[in-house]
Amino acid sequence: MESFLPRGYHIGFTDACGAKYALLPGDPGRVESIARLLENPRFHAQNREYTSWLGEVGGETVLVMSTGMGGPSTAIAVEELAVAGVKTLLRVGTCGGMDLGVMGGDVVIANAAIRMEGTTREYAPLEFPAVADLEVTNALVLAADALSAQRHVGVVHCKDSFYGQHDPARMPIAGELQSKWDAWVRAGALASEMESAALYIVAGTLRLRAGCVLMAVWNQERARLGLPNTDSHDTTLACRVAVEAVKILIEKEVC
Repeated sequence: MESFLPRGYHIGFTDACGAKYALLPGDPGRVESIARLLENPRFHAQNREYTSWLGEVGGETVLVMSTGMGGPSTAIAVEELAVAGVKTLLRVGTCGGMDLGVMGGDVVIANAAIRMEGTTREYAPLEFPAVADLEVTNALVLAADALSAQRHVGVVHCKDSFYGQHDPARMPIAGELQSKWDAWVRAGALASEMESAALYIVAGTLRLRAGCVLMAVWNQERARLGLPNTDSHDTTLACRVAVEAVKILIEKEVC
C-alpha cells in the first residue's frame, strides 16, 4: 500500500543538506548543545518532537536531530532520515544502570539491545537480534578511550514503559515484568533505555549503520541493594564521545 503522507512529513524536511551522519538525542532540548560541539552549528528544522541542527566535522556536514522518547518516534526518525540521505546514525542518550558495575556518570556503549518493546515486532520476528553496526561501535569505543571515559560495552535492555520498569508492582503483569527484569540482570544486561532496539532494527532493515552511546543516570539495582549509587544528569561526556566517534568514522572514510 502506498503512503499518502509526503516525504519528511514528521521530521519536517526531506533534504539533510548533504549530511550522511546524524547524531540522535531523544530530548529536543539537547540538540543545540550537541550541535555546538560541531563546527559552524546552525538551526535546520523543527516539527513535533523532531528538532534538527546542522554542523560540520572536518568539512563533512553532520545532522543533529532529536527522536523523542521511545521506539515509535525513533523508527519514524530513522525512516525519514534515510529518505533525506543519512547513512550513519549515532544515538546519544541516557540510561539506568542494571549491572552493578555501571555507576552514574559512566558511559555505556550498546552493541546490542533486548527487544522488550513493540515497535520492532512490526519489522522483524523477535528471533532476529537488534545489533549495532560493528564499525560504529568500534569508533565509539575508540572515542570513549581517547576521552578517558569510564565506559562499558555490551547489551542494553530496551522497553516501552518507563513506569513498568520503575514501578512494576502496581502493574497487572507485575510478576512477568519482575521475572524478566531479573533474567536480564542475571544474563548480563548493562543498562535500560527506550530507543536502541528500534534504531538498530529499522537501520538494519534500511541497510544503514547505527550505534548508541548512553550516559548512565544512576543504577536501579545498586539502589535496590543499598549500595553507593551516584546520580548524574550531565550528558556532556556521552555527547563528546559521539562527536569524536563521528570524526573517527569520517577520517576512516576519507582514508
